[in-house]
Amino acid sequence: MMRPLLPPGDYEAMRAAFRWPAPDRLNMADQACHDWARTEPGRTALIDAETGAHVSYGELAAMADRLAHAMRAEPGERVAILRTQSPWTAAAHVAIWQAGAISIPLFKLFGPEALGLRLRDAGVRTVVADPEGREMLAPFGLRVIVPEDGLPEAGGFPVAATGPDDPAVIIYTSGTTGAPKGALHGHRVLTGHLPGVELSHDRLGQPGDCLWTPADWAWIGGLFDVLMPGLALGVPVVAARMPRFTVDGCVDLIARHGVRNVFFPPTALKMLKAADAQVPGLRSVASGGEPLGAEMLDWGRRAFGLTINEFYGQTECNMVASAAGTVFPPRPGWIGRAVPGFDVVVIDDAGTEIDGEGDIAIRRTSAAGRAGSMFLGYWNRPEETAEKFRGDWLVTGDRGQIDDGYIRFVGRDDDVITSAGYRIGPSEIEDVLMQHEAVASVGVIGKPDALRTEIVKAYVVLRPGYAAGEELAKQLQDHARRLCAAHSYPREVAFLDALPMTVTGKVMRRELRKLAEGEG
Repeated sequence: MMRPLLPPGDYEAMRAAFRWPAPDRLNMADQACHDWARTEPGRTALIDAETGAHVSYGELAAMADRLAHAMRAEPGERVAILRTQSPWTAAAHVAIWQAGAISIPLFKLFGPEALGLRLRDAGVRTVVADPEGREMLAPFGLRVIVPEDGLPEAGGFPVAATGPDDPAVIIYTSGTTGAPKGALHGHRVLTGHLPGVELSHDRLGQPGDCLWTPADWAWIGGLFDVLMPGLALGVPVVAARMPRFTVDGCVDLIARHGVRNVFFPPTALKMLKAADAQVPGLRSVASGGEPLGAEMLDWGRRAFGLTINEFYGQTECNMVASAAGTVFPPRPGWIGRAVPGFDVVVIDDAGTEIDGEGDIAIRRTSAAGRAGSMFLGYWNRPEETAEKFRGDWLVTGDRGQIDDGYIRFVGRDDDVITSAGYRIGPSEIEDVLMQHEAVASVGVIGKPDALRTEIVKAYVVLRPGYAAGEELAKQLQDHARRLCAAHSYPREVAFLDALPMTVTGKVMRRELRKLAEGEG
């Protein structure tokens, strides 16, 4: 049973007093479920928006026990989860962790290429899915467990005696310069998220708090910024399957289930703002993925009656910086300040902390102890893990500035595309498009977009015998949507006679971005 980690006092007092817990034994199944089930089994853990049912910690623990018996996973085995938001999705992670295995969340909008890449890379043999997911997994010849089919009743399942650095979860990055990489995290990753989640929700864990996010639990933002911290802190989490985000559906869900704390991706905020929606009754709103300007913050105060708190992090080390309107004043255009327990600075190429613009970096170990949400490394990629660090600093790949402790995001130092809250790597989309018989070469970039921040745009060079046009562009879009993912297919396709290339034969995406910006 977890209690809030942030010490009392103002921001400086919190930073000075904070220390990371360092237990010898730690298992997230206990933190998120079983500790509460032992002490307050009737306490509400989840609210199933589809049925209206309140799932208690005792019920969640029993679901996890049944799944753990059915899976028979070995310690260290990788078990994937292909489901949307639901109580069984939460139970699946708990069951995997209590068995000492490693959970791998997968996105339901992935196509077969994206799914297969991750399943093969992690060596997955078993997947927990829903009925739709079972059909998606049919080509892979894996063992698929669908809880909705029914599971035999079973007694308790022991929680493995794991430690903070024992592997627990692999979350795949978007993949910017090649195939997506699996960021491997230990059991301390949930503890590592708590201070940032507490701060971004103005000390989450107050009486009456109830959490929800439209972000899918397959991503680190949904899984560890909302679901697991809520469960660990005893805050009910709403599980809502929204196949498509709508303003009316969002407002209705919040009112119907008494939601008081929301993580909204920036695109959701933009849609709410465009509709001039009013959402009363909230105590906190957090957002991450891109900076919010003064206009959005002003609108948020009118629409929600509170200040939207921005936060910052990445799959490898998340929730490291945040705004907190009740702790220190927001600074429009700036993300916020380093979360207690994390040192976030700007460094130069030599790894030296500097003033002015530089690479945003996170110290591996600070005075408070080892950065709680720091990953263990990329799955089976030791060289790429080493390349992620510059001395004791994890280099985020983002450029930024720091002033009076406030962090300003300047831009990405790589080719990642930020679209509707998703981080999308161009290489995977390019690989899929190259499989089409009409494509000779392709370059994929993010094109600025008012609603989504960026949209995916593909520049294609055709093979002889194929004619450019709207019909072929649609064929390529459908091809990418089917094989890659519905959220990452190119919303625009343009045809070129040749791509800008380096002398070593690499696509110069910066030149394509200039071209896209010139198109308006």
